[in-house]
Amino acid sequence: MEYLAHSSKENFPPQTYAAHVSGVRRRAGQYSAEAAQYAAQGGSMLENVTRSAACLHDLGKLDSKNQAVLHGETKAHRLPINHVDAGTAELLEKGCSYPALIVYSHHQGLPDCSCLNASENPLRDEHPETRKHVDASLPELMQLHTNLVPQHTDLQADVRYEGDQQTFFRMALSCLADADHTDTAAVYGQAPESEAMPLLRAAERLEALNRYVENLGGKGLQSERNLLRRQVYETCRDSEPGQKVRITTCDSPVGSGKTTAVMAYMLRQAAEHGLRRIFVVLPYTNIIRQSVDVYRKALCLPGENPEEVVSELHCRADFQDFNIRYLTALWRAPIIVTTAVAFFETLASNRPSALRRLHELPGSLIFVDEAHNALPIHLLPLAWRWMNVLAEEWDCRWVLASGSLVRFWQLNSLKHQKDLEIANPPVAELVPEKLRNKLMVYEKNRVSFKWYEKPLSLSELISKVQDSPGPRLLIMNTVRNAAVIAEEISKKYGRQHVEHLSTALTAEDRTAVIEHIKQRLRQKDDKDWTLVATSCVEAGVDFSFASGFREMASLVSLLQAAGRVNRHGENSGAEIWSFSMQDDSKLDENPSLKESIQVLESYFKKGVQIMPDLSTRSMDDQIIRNDGCMKRIREFCDFEKNMEFESLEKKFQVIEHKTILAVPDKDVVRQIMEGDCDWRILQQKSVSVNCCNKQKWSLRELAEGIYQWTLGYDNFLGYMRGVLDAESEIL
Repeated sequence: MEYLAHSSKENFPPQTYAAHVSGVRRRAGQYSAEAAQYAAQGGSMLENVTRSAACLHDLGKLDSKNQAVLHGETKAHRLPINHVDAGTAELLEKGCSYPALIVYSHHQGLPDCSCLNASENPLRDEHPETRKHVDASLPELMQLHTNLVPQHTDLQADVRYEGDQQTFFRMALSCLADADHTDTAAVYGQAPESEAMPLLRAAERLEALNRYVENLGGKGLQSERNLLRRQVYETCRDSEPGQKVRITTCDSPVGSGKTTAVMAYMLRQAAEHGLRRIFVVLPYTNIIRQSVDVYRKALCLPGENPEEVVSELHCRADFQDFNIRYLTALWRAPIIVTTAVAFFETLASNRPSALRRLHELPGSLIFVDEAHNALPIHLLPLAWRWMNVLAEEWDCRWVLASGSLVRFWQLNSLKHQKDLEIANPPVAELVPEKLRNKLMVYEKNRVSFKWYEKPLSLSELISKVQDSPGPRLLIMNTVRNAAVIAEEISKKYGRQHVEHLSTALTAEDRTAVIEHIKQRLRQKDDKDWTLVATSCVEAGVDFSFASGFREMASLVSLLQAAGRVNRHGENSGAEIWSFSMQDDSKLDENPSLKESIQVLESYFKKGVQIMPDLSTRSMDDQIIRNDGCMKRIREFCDFEKNMEFESLEKKFQVIEHKTILAVPDKDVVRQIMEGDCDWRILQQKSVSVNCCNKQKWSLRELAEGIYQWTLGYDNFLGYMRGVLDAESEIL
């Protein structure tokens, strides 16, 4: 009898059990060995645990009842016997609880370990009948396995991992899950022919970056500000933080060239310390393309494919569904530009589909740009823990950068909470104080901060914006509000007088809008228009407007928005106005901003000067005002400490509302239905929609986690076109 791991599918033949186990074992061994090179401790343990788990992960598929389904002799939507339980049982019997946990988790995800500790049969199937059946058949299954896979690994009893076990378990599951999913995708023609990727070649890319920066702005451009930018670049590049320093900061102000300066520092560190990968983590999807374009121009070497060297990941696209796993966006490139949502929610995940990326992280440099906006306050202490664990145990180096940097590890409201165990490692500054002070000279008179004390009506806001010098920037707190106001301006003044930018647009359309806005900003006689946007324009976008308006949010958001007004100091008397809105049925609120709005409002009322140095204080003030914030901080830290993997994954959301992918493009919908889509196309032509609205907005499920957008969509308002049109029909 031929024993199978996977049935035939369409034009692809079935995969044998021996071929699958051997393939997964080989890949898992490769992935764990690559990560183990950077482990401060337990590198060989990671390899042993991963190989043992890989060897027995599908043992239960050899059960005769499961084989009948795999051969098509019995029709069923799922295997009748839990195929994970046999491998878990064998490993537990041999005293191998670490690989047993990984096998148990390789489909359902890492569990809440407190539940396991309370169970009479931890890591075993919940049904007594299944456990009894598996226990009785286990000797026969092991004999079959040994005959089919002669290179069976000798199982080694556990040796306790003395470091951070939570990260170790995630890392081990990452290696197994990626090996399992990749091997299966390859069988069905849904994986690349080769897993080879370009190397970082850090020293060569640093030389290329030096040449790129040398030519920026044209030769002979020697203004004082350009000379300071060059000084920032060279200072960062040549910085020597010290052997024990793995976390650095860069808080140089707007327009000082952080994008290239920090990259130069990371490339030099990678070359000196033999690191393998660089991550650039950004707060918003729309600024990814701008950074990617710069890095591809500056860092690609002759003969390389830019998309393989610098990978852009717009969303957390990871899918557990067997039929669409191949659409998961992986971290397989030397330089990866991604969002804070995708990056930090991967670190927090318990699910194999997301964690399968994690083993690529050891030995990396991670540049968290606009770090002030990467995470909400209640998630920062836990993220700080991960940063330190990955730095100390997996040789990761971190750079936290922002023109309004919040040193959240120094917050008084957190430092004195002993139970939180806020780490206090050495943190080096890339830009010395003297140089930063020189740069700050250009910030003092670049823009002035104004405030409307009384809430404005929709018509009042539009009139005040229209009466201000143009081109104008108007930033709202929600996707809906931005769309409503952009539509109102278009109706009243004409479409040519307004542009719109938010995550209601696909990544492809946002890129086109950004390029169009840049073109309009270059036209000096094209002034009478307004960009209506969400906070997605507050970081990393090289826009410079004559005046600005920002709906009340946090102090840091206001500072960042001001970085898009008179950005290069070419005008005098530039202003940015803060305002709040009157109640209006057309508009909505963002309740998560309540405390930050109160803090900013208190500064305006007291006449406190709005400046970057207030950033850390403002976060302290927000925590103090919010009685529930410290409770949430403790909740997340306790989840991690107690290995409550599943509970943490469910609640750890960088964006408060859970989102789902929706696809407006009918051709992409067809490709997904036919199993012939590419994850790069999916992320370019999809939008993220609040999960709560999937019924209200008539989303059609294509596969688990992917939906078709069935309402209207255009390249002006994006999916909000369909929402507003549907609401107007009801009225």
